[in-house]
Amino acid sequence: MPDTLKITLAQLNQSVGDIPGNAEGVLAARKQAAGSDLIVFPELHLVGYPPEDLILKPSLIERAAAELQTLAKASASAGPAMLVGTAIVLDGALHNAVALLDQGKVAAVRLKHELPNYGTFDEMRLFQPGPLPEPIILRGTMIGVPICEDIWRPEVCRHLADFGAEIFICINGSPYEINKDALRIEGVAKRRAVDTGLPLAYLNRVGGQDELAFDGASFVVNGDGGLAVQLRDWEEQVVQTNWTKTAQGWRCDRGQLETLAEHPEDIYCAMVLALRDYVNRNGFPGVVLGLSGGIDSAACAAIAVDALGAERVWGVMMPSRFTSQASLDDAAACAKALGIRYTVMPIGSAVDGFDSMLGEVFDGTNRGLAEENLQSRVRGTALMALSNKFGPMLMTTGNKSEMSVGYATIYGDMAGGYNPLKDAYKTTVFAISRWRNRHVPRIGLGPEGTVIPERILTKAPTAELRDNQRDSDSLPPYDVLDPILLGLVEHDKSVEQVVAEGFDRATVEHVERLLHLAEYKRRQAPPGVKLTARNFGRDRRYPITHAFRSGGEVSDAPLGTSRSSST
Repeated sequence: MPDTLKITLAQLNQSVGDIPGNAEGVLAARKQAAGSDLIVFPELHLVGYPPEDLILKPSLIERAAAELQTLAKASASAGPAMLVGTAIVLDGALHNAVALLDQGKVAAVRLKHELPNYGTFDEMRLFQPGPLPEPIILRGTMIGVPICEDIWRPEVCRHLADFGAEIFICINGSPYEINKDALRIEGVAKRRAVDTGLPLAYLNRVGGQDELAFDGASFVVNGDGGLAVQLRDWEEQVVQTNWTKTAQGWRCDRGQLETLAEHPEDIYCAMVLALRDYVNRNGFPGVVLGLSGGIDSAACAAIAVDALGAERVWGVMMPSRFTSQASLDDAAACAKALGIRYTVMPIGSAVDGFDSMLGEVFDGTNRGLAEENLQSRVRGTALMALSNKFGPMLMTTGNKSEMSVGYATIYGDMAGGYNPLKDAYKTTVFAISRWRNRHVPRIGLGPEGTVIPERILTKAPTAELRDNQRDSDSLPPYDVLDPILLGLVEHDKSVEQVVAEGFDRATVEHVERLLHLAEYKRRQAPPGVKLTARNFGRDRRYPITHAFRSGGEVSDAPLGTSRSSST
């Protein structure tokens, strides 16, 4: 029996449904890992994670099974054995599985036991749970291979240890959330290692998949809880780890210990990587966005440049008669600093045309939100026309604070294909913008220096849909609004609980009412990268029509009617 092992961790990106492409990546990484005993790939790597209901197509499962056999045959050639995540049908049941490919065959298969069914996860809808797994044997060593959720509860690792496991290798598809690194390492992996006295290698995928960003950040902890290896976050890496068998059991030798992105760089990187993979894998040549001279569109433009390069980003300023010269100057300065294509396209004539068309019907009414929101809807139509004509994806720019309370124009500034700020509160947008002016992210393609003009960061936010308009005319200041939303949205607190934290009751009740009334808008919003534990859509799923108010107030507006806070 060997007293050393070389195990390569393949922290790779993957494309859902691209089984041949994912398999090609497996073989390329195996070639890179020459000299290792084993190379490990992330959860469901062969089919891509998360596959959602695509995994229910029999033809996809058949194709994955055939490709797995091809990979198994390849394991007969010189090189390491492979531990590959895939989906497998056994006895008529579909399973989330990991397969050991060695010496030209599928040497072992183990099935995921714990199927998560919360937040972004719907695995009980897709898979059947496997039995408590037993270790696999590789080069005379008993290796436990729990799959992702299997280590979040102690039963699986305890069972594997009782059956003689000497090392844990856990493959994962763990989406990024703020502060999740510490939870994975300190809250889960170290506990399983210390509880059993066994080392644990944690391999996570990297890349974007629709609304999810995967940060990688794979690592190894030894049985005493010590961190032996830490891979980078937000980048692909294929890293060999070296293991030694001692009198106390197996230990991973100290290897590379990368420093992970700190806050708010981690948020910014999630936005960049998610947008990059979304645009590229959906075949768009680039993106187009409205550049208003405000903080949200400026931040989105910077994210897009870091994701795609300046040559693939098109900013369009669409002034109306309410647009200030400062906004025109700030939008132009931002475009110049980022080096993007920039077009000024006034919308006055289009707005006048709608006013004329609607004049007879609107006659005798006061000018209000309907007329204001025409400007936003004209802009949305114009940007979609550019997208249709020239091919770039229209990127929307609304933040989570605005979307929480409906401060967005449906069929206007909500029109588009993707929104990197969807799960970022306004105060977060300011934080990442200030950070980006001082730093270039490791994965970024944009320029150094100030890319968001200082005046954009310091002026009062405004939609400029009427004279002297400010966001604060309709909403509490963002440094008040965001903490209230944090309580109501992220922690599902009641009005009473939020008020007890020192906030004005009338303000909290008003915000809660707006939050519930805007649900129908959020259902029609484009996708955007998940950053928090309670993003709209995947995590927080509320009915559109309901009358509950935790503060006791019942809405006086008919549920389902159009309620528009302008932006």
